[in-house]
Formats: sequence, structure tokens, C-alpha cells
Amino acid sequence: MQLATWNINSLTVRLPQVLDWLAANPVDALGLQELKLVDAKFPYDALKEAGYHAASFGQKTYNGVAILSRNPIGDVVRNIPGHADEQSRVIAATLDTPQGPLRLVNCYFVNGQEPGSEKFAYKLGWLDALHRWIGEELQNHSRLVLMGDFNVAPEDRDSFDPVGLKDTIHHTAEERANFQALLDLGLTDAYRMFDQPEKSYSWWDYRMLGFQKNRGLRIDHILVSAALRDQVTACTIDRAPRKNPQPSDHAPVVVTLA
Repeated sequence: MQLATWNINSLTVRLPQVLDWLAANPVDALGLQELKLVDAKFPYDALKEAGYHAASFGQKTYNGVAILSRNPIGDVVRNIPGHADEQSRVIAATLDTPQGPLRLVNCYFVNGQEPGSEKFAYKLGWLDALHRWIGEELQNHSRLVLMGDFNVAPEDRDSFDPVGLKDTIHHTAEERANFQALLDLGLTDAYRMFDQPEKSYSWWDYRMLGFQKNRGLRIDHILVSAALRDQVTACTIDRAPRKNPQPSDHAPVVVTLA
């Protein structure tokens, strides 16, 4: 089984790229972030034709998340229960896989703009709420995967310039502590279960030849629960879509489960 996450940065613009990628990489499930469209405009028919069930939680112009699955989708939850939020950032569903039910939580984490700002305070509050809820989800779903654009580079090796960017957004001690708190719930960063090439990133700025110079960050992650950890056989970043004409600034991350 393969599961993937991809911040597509506008599904309206990049639906053909998603369909092409799925045709070449027929993963069992894909979490998308930054749809930037409302549910009424979500391309259910095109994805059904490609072989995928879908659940979406859209928002005009900004945010938006979706889960695509080759297996039936049920028990869909949108946003963090008990946490008031006008932004469409979280969608969770139970996938009816041949190996048994799998709980997939797909998130577009808050960016936070800059430390000390109102948006950063919103990010920290959102992260606290997510931590509480994921703890509850793990009590009810032992087979759980948390994926998405976390907007956090967990370690210095996840940044092209950890010294120059120290304490800036995505690199702060508070953000990294929140990432670690998720791991402390019993989750594992699937990418770091394996030896990986140095300077491996999942996001590159459009400006200043960010991709060409590999000035990137690893901020897209897949975390697996303890019940799934021993089944993880690989986790990779697919840089190929970042070379497309008009690409997303993020690349897909793919985990393989035995």
C-alpha cells in the first residue's frame, strides 16, 4: 500500500498534473492541500474516472484539503472537533483497506507568517488543538496516518540554511516542540526511518531559482502510528513534479506500507 501527500497550490490550475501523477504513480490514497476552491467546484467526476473516491473540504481562494482513495471512504471529519476555525485545514477519514480500517488525517498546517505576530499565535493555538485531537484519534484508531504540509522544518537538516534562518518561521523552537509533541504521542516520521540523501527537501520558493539551487525546506511530512511503524518499507520525496511547467512549489511525499 502506498499513501502520499501533496500541497498542490491550486487544484483548479494543477488538476491535469494530479491526474498525470496518479496515472504514473497509482497510490492507494493521496492527501491534497491548498485546493483553493469550494466543494461545489471539486473535480469528483474526473477523479472517479481515474479510479478514486474523494472527500473534500474546500474554501474559496485559500486553503482547502482533500483525501483521494482507491478504497471506500467513511467517517469523514472536517476541521478539528472542538476548535473553532473558519479556515478549511483538516480532513480525516477512515479508509476501508484490504488490511483493515486505516484512519487518514490530512492537514494544511497554519503558516504563521512570523514569530510574535497574530498569525503565529493562531498557529500555536491550532497546533495545541491538533495535538489534543490526534491523541483522542489514536485512542480510537490504532492504524493512523497523519500527513500534510506541516509548515515546520523539524530539524536543522530539513532546511537549506539552518543558521541564517534560525528562529524564523518554520524553524522556531515553538514549532519544533509542537512537532516533537506529535511524535511523543507515539507517531513516527516515516521519512526519517530510512537513510536519505543530504539536502532532501519537499518545498522550494518560486523566487531566486529556489528549486534549481535546491534552496528548500522539508515541511511536508507523513507520520505513522506505532501499529503501522513496522509495516513501513520506504518513504520518498518525488521531485519530478516540481520540474513541470507551472508546478506547485511542493513535491509529493510517498510512504510505502507492506
